[in-house]
Formats: sequence, C-alpha cells, structure tokens
Amino acid sequence: MPRAADASAATAPNASGRANRVAPDGSLAAVAARGLFWGNRGQLLGPTGELVRHSTGRGWVTCRLEFHDRHRTQWQPGRLTELYFLDEPTALAAGHRPCGECRHGDYQRFKAAWASAYPHDDATAQGIDQHLHADRLEGRDWHLTHEAELADLPDGVVLEHDGRFWLVRGERLHAWGFAGYVDSRSRRRFPPRVVVRTPRATVATLRAGFEPEYHPSVGA
Repeated sequence: MPRAADASAATAPNASGRANRVAPDGSLAAVAARGLFWGNRGQLLGPTGELVRHSTGRGWVTCRLEFHDRHRTQWQPGRLTELYFLDEPTALAAGHRPCGECRHGDYQRFKAAWASAYPHDDATAQGIDQHLHADRLEGRDWHLTHEAELADLPDGVVLEHDGRFWLVRGERLHAWGFAGYVDSRSRRRFPPRVVVRTPRATVATLRAGFEPEYHPSVGA
C-alpha cells in the first residue's frame, strides 16, 4: 500500500531533483510545488549532497520565504538543509513551529497559545522544542500519530483517512496535495474518531487560539 503522501503528490519533479518538499507525515518528495514557507530540521545531507538522515536536533522551525533580502545557497552539506511546505498546517503536522527570528510575531502568538494550553510548561523555545519532539517522533524517523474525536479537533489540524491527508477547517475537510488542496468534504462523511497527524501538543496549541496561515487553495 503506498504511503499517504504518494496519493496526492504533484507529478512534475522539481528541476533540481531534490527531495525537499515536505508532506504532513514528514516524508520528503522531489516535486515542483514550492509552497508558502521553508524551514529545516537540521543538517540532513552527507558530504556529497545526498540525504543521509531524517533530522538532527529538536529545533524544527518554519520560516518566511523572504526575510531582509537574505539569500541562501541551497542544499549544501554541513549546513541546515532547506525544506519547503505547502502552508503552515502542513508544517505543523510534520512537527515544526514558527521561527522566532524571521516570524517573530507568529512565534510570539504560538508561544502565547502554547502557554495557555500548557501553563506549567517551560514556554521557551528550548522547552517547547523538547515537549514537541517527544510528541512528534519515535526513534529517528517515525512520525507519531494519535486518535481523536473529529468533533473535538480545532481548525488547522491535519488527519489521515483513506490513504489521504485532510485539513480540518470549519465544517469541511480539505484534501491535501503538494500543490494545494484539491477537494473538500463535509465532516459528516468522516468517521467520528480519526487518525491525527498533527502532534498532540500542536493540536492543543491550535485549540488554545493559534491561527495558522493557510494556502489560498483552501478557500475563505
């Protein structure tokens, strides 16, 4: 059975052939669609530029595509490996959080919602990353899922159903693809209990009021 990411992958490869587009389950694909954000989960490349690891460290962030006219040479061994996301719900599902530098305001909103959801936590970047890492990953590369009542899930959560990823927003769920959301269905067409891709701690942060940035294809 193919992985859920394969079902909705864009068919056109990117020109570089780099597997740097991230699906909600954290898997990578070499597709043309770029998305609204980039980010990283550490240094992933070997000395000759090939992918050799899933992640390093706990500071998985999501960044703006443009910030202070900075330019990066892409896909360099020994440096943070650039990854791209359709939108913020995708990045959140894959286990990332907003960058505290280039997305300072968004990070502050995320941190405030986190503190509301976890008032006894250490709501520093280090504390958030430690908690989030425990919720998102088992071993070196297996992204955790959990089950929840669909009726209890806030907007911005991504779940998995019938081999596809679905974004929760309002009364409808939207089918995810690397290039955008390609279909939508009423909540009534889904089972009451579902498999959730977004880490538990991030679900709680969304429920506490953090509003992610959606790809335009999801609609108003």
